Amino acid sequence: MIIILKKKLGLSQLRDKMLAFFYSGYLTILVRFIYTPVKQGIMRLTSKGRYAVMALVDLAKFNGINPVSLRDISLRQGISLDYLEQIFSKLRKKEIVQSVRGTQGGYILKRKAKEIKLTNIFDAVDEKVKTVQCKKESKKGCNGKSTKCLTHNLWDELETHINSFFDKKSLDDLVKENFERRL
Repeated sequence: MIIILKKKLGLSQLRDKMLAFFYSGYLTILVRFIYTPVKQGIMRLTSKGRYAVMALVDLAKFNGINPVSLRDISLRQGISLDYLEQIFSKLRKKEIVQSVRGTQGGYILKRKAKEIKLTNIFDAVDEKVKTVQCKKESKKGCNGKSTKCLTHNLWDELETHINSFFDKKSLDDLVKENFERRL
């Protein structure tokens, strides 16, 4: 087959086509390798976790004045009302917010803003910050081998730092930071 191609295309054209085929195949494999971790969602907060924090910071800004409607939060933060309803259902079950019925109804914080840590919010909406796929107690690694990878402890330590950071930050901290930036 190669001999027939050489006669029809000439050697230089065949070489160029083979190189182009090789490079396109190589690039496809390389791109697939680079973007595979992104598809797996490792060390990435979903919109559910980010929107829950945004909505609660918005709510905390107005807490104590009147209950805040989800429609108002939706308009100010650009979050779908349906999505907010799902998020606030979970936050209500975990007793982070309380709903108030009536014409002036909406939501209020069930606890003080300084008592609500970001880890409480992430836990309420089933958000987990993980840097590795394997379980800490497992001897098997993320790569499917019988041992953990060489950098496992690095990623595990990073996960500990991230979760510690979220455990120290409260809604009140975020409200104050937002207020100070506007001044």
